[in-house]
Formats: sequence, C-alpha cells, structure tokens
Amino acid sequence: MTTRNRVTAVTAISTLVIAGAHFIGATSAHADDPKPSVPPGTEPSAAAPVAIDSASPGLKIPQGGTLAPIKVLDIAEVVEDLGGEQRRQETNQTVMMALQSEVLFPENSAVFNAQAAARIQAIANEINQQKATRVRVFGFTDDQGSYEHGKELSKQRADAVQTELVKTVTNPSVTFDVRGYSEDYPIADNGTEEGRKKNRRVEITFPRGAS
Repeated sequence: MTTRNRVTAVTAISTLVIAGAHFIGATSAHADDPKPSVPPGTEPSAAAPVAIDSASPGLKIPQGGTLAPIKVLDIAEVVEDLGGEQRRQETNQTVMMALQSEVLFPENSAVFNAQAAARIQAIANEINQQKATRVRVFGFTDDQGSYEHGKELSKQRADAVQTELVKTVTNPSVTFDVRGYSEDYPIADNGTEEGRKKNRRVEITFPRGAS
C-alpha cells in the first residue's frame, strides 16, 4: 500500500454559538440564495447547548440592539489526500467521504475502473463499524456540458457506488438516499481544471456511531 502525504485541516470548534446584534441605523448587504448552500439533508444538525434569553440584562448589547437568530455549527475536521482524490470530513454527527470521479470512473462514464471496488469496500467496512442505518450517496459533476447530462451522469455514478456498497454493508436494514446534483453545490472553482476535478465527485455520508 502506498503511503500518501496527507493535508489535514482541523476546525477546532466544540460548539459555536453565533449571536449577532442588529443595531438601529445599521445596514448590511444580504442576498437570498434561491438554492440551499449545501445539498438537502446535509445541513448542520447540532443543537444549541444552552438557552439564551435575548432580554437578559447580562448581555452586553448596545441600547436598542437585539440578538439575531442563533446559529450552531458542528465540529468540522477535514483530511484530504495531497492530490485531493479522497477527502474525509467528520462532524460530531456524521462522517462524509468524498471520492473524485477520476479515481472511480473513466471520463464521462458510470462504469467502475479496476481500483474503484476496493475504495468503496473500505468505506462500506467503516459503515459497518459505525453501525449506520442511513447512508447518503450524492453524485456531482463540474459545469462542463449540459446541466441535464450532468444530472443524469451524477445520478448514474451515485447509483453505481450505492450498488457496490450494498455488496459489503452487512446491515440489511440500511436505508440509502441516492441523488445526482449535476453541477450544483461546487466545492471548488469551476474556472480551473484543478477545481473542476474536485467538483467531479461522489460523496458518501453516514452517522457516526456512539463513542
């Protein structure tokens, strides 16, 4: 087995509660996004650890200010191969494994290459270890070609990965959520080949087991 150099980015946040203040006379630029910023079902799921009373006299808010809605961010730890072929992201709730399409499929194809099965089986073994009962398999493409073709190809690739996972996942009651998102939800700049390569991916997400 070849040992790869790994680049680790760790966001050491146990639970971060962000409470902004709205001040009289202050303005802020905001544009409503017509689409969610992440695929449905992958939003942060942590809950606020304590209740916050917006009327508490102990809060240091200027006169006339009010608290904005509370946002809670999960812990995020990301480990990525130097070439970005495989990326692992963990929160306190879930594990997400992202595989670049090039390490699984030939160009513009949903048929596995010779190395794909071993990579997917390793992920299936971890699903077994975590005793996961729900697994999300989401496919993505870059913005080259038509949106509809990308939608079909990303779904076919997600289906292929799910079919391979089933061969190794031992729990027969596992529920799979399989979707193709075409060029939606890019994680890198589609203006460069390096970015497009990262965007062509399949993500496998499942809950972490109890520690």
